[in-house]
Amino acid sequence: MITLQAALGQAAPSPTSNTHKEIPTASPVVSVKTWLAVIGATLGAFMAVLNIQIVNASLADIQGAIGAGIDDGGWISTSYLIAEIVVIPLSGWLAQVFSVRVYLLVNAVLFLLFSAACAFAQDLPQMIALRAVQGFTGGVLIPMAFTLIITLLPKAKQPIGLAMFAISATFAPAIGPTIGGYLTENWGWQYIFYVNVVPGAIMIAMLFFSLEAKPMKLELLREGDWAGIITMAIGLSALQTVLEEGNKDDWFGSPFIVRLAIIAAIALTLFVVVELTAKKPLLNLRILLRRNFGFGVLANFLLGVALYGSVFVLPVYLSRIQGYNSEQIGLVLAWTGLPQLILIPLVPRLMKRFDPRIVIGAGFVLFAASNFMNIYMTGNYASDQLFWPNVVRALGQALVLTPLSAVATAGVEAENAGSASGLFNMMRNLGGAIGIAALQTVLTKREQFHSNVLSQSVSLFEQATRTRIDQLTQYFMNHGVLDRVDAAHRAYVAIGKIVQKQAFIMAFSDTFYLLGAALIVALVATLLLKRPDHVEAGGGH
Repeated sequence: MITLQAALGQAAPSPTSNTHKEIPTASPVVSVKTWLAVIGATLGAFMAVLNIQIVNASLADIQGAIGAGIDDGGWISTSYLIAEIVVIPLSGWLAQVFSVRVYLLVNAVLFLLFSAACAFAQDLPQMIALRAVQGFTGGVLIPMAFTLIITLLPKAKQPIGLAMFAISATFAPAIGPTIGGYLTENWGWQYIFYVNVVPGAIMIAMLFFSLEAKPMKLELLREGDWAGIITMAIGLSALQTVLEEGNKDDWFGSPFIVRLAIIAAIALTLFVVVELTAKKPLLNLRILLRRNFGFGVLANFLLGVALYGSVFVLPVYLSRIQGYNSEQIGLVLAWTGLPQLILIPLVPRLMKRFDPRIVIGAGFVLFAASNFMNIYMTGNYASDQLFWPNVVRALGQALVLTPLSAVATAGVEAENAGSASGLFNMMRNLGGAIGIAALQTVLTKREQFHSNVLSQSVSLFEQATRTRIDQLTQYFMNHGVLDRVDAAHRAYVAIGKIVQKQAFIMAFSDTFYLLGAALIVALVATLLLKRPDHVEAGGGH
């Protein structure tokens, strides 16, 4: 049986936690049950992250099936994301209260049950409620997988565990639209919820046989940082709602968004004050002042911006500009995911040969380059033109998260493992939410800007414009429009659509430029990391 005292933050310090001792040359032996626990937990994290993108790929079909409008249907995703981002920082403490075994198993079972239940939702309120509970239970699986890796595995084996976690964090969002599109087009939207059943059963079996039973410590509920929990839950819920709904509601032009933004600002400020003054805080925010963890979290936040931002932008572009359906979009995005499945398992070997910071930097450079490759898009820019940028993006993403996680969390004590896991994973998800909200706004504003600029060139005073109108007018008359005035009107409309389409293409190019710039900032944060003595790297150990 494996020992989970370290995961509960109550064990005596492990020999590997002493940063001043040299790492033994002999590779430490890890029991089969420990690996089963880690693999089962990372499989759960994979499903939880996958569920975000797999549902987004089929959102239009779900909205139509349950009679939800386009605006209200967005809450199908928003409810899941709000619940997930709230529960991630809570999981470390709740695992101490209920024990890792009980907490993980109960939430894994509930995640599967509510996933299947979503397929039977009859209307929007039912779907929102089911998705919220699904997000609350699925959100547990992400930080707990990370916590088990950094507490149960010795330092020499952590890169392997973190590589498995990276598959859930970067491969799952990339492959989600591919799976969602295929299932929706060929089987129906209900199957995107059934897809969790088989891997979920395997996950539960692994966790059941590998996690050691420990007594629950319900008395910790009386000592809980309830002020921190309440202010965090209110603040993060309000902030996530603002980010998800802001662009649609014209941001601060909406009284609803203004009120939520004020609530978020006040609640999160109070949360920080409470955490810095409480004797037993929910999250130890002071670990953010440690150089590697602080800059690692910043780089991870920006990784979330680019990771989820690019998964948002590409499907919108392919749907709106190229007219692709869900399955076609999924096939294009597959090349941002499939190479990662091959490359991520090789990253721990690279970390042994090279300084992990070099691997992280190379990943951010490639990821940034993949976005800059898309800043000169045209109307013919489709699957063929996106192939190499997507492959380069896959290479970059595969190289980043594993060494970044290892460097950021190296030296984190067992008692701070829950806080480190909660902060690290919450900030990546929050980066994704902020990134998507920013990109939605940029798309809207830059399309308006480019439309105004292009419209000034498309003037009746220009001979080229008059010639094009005459050509289109004649075209419509040759194709069944008898009235010349009607044909001319259609010509004006057609030119307006051409201008708008070109403006949108230029706006999409701008979004990729911003994503690349965010990754350059992440690269700068990487350069400020120092190499920890006890992360395996080239030559030193």
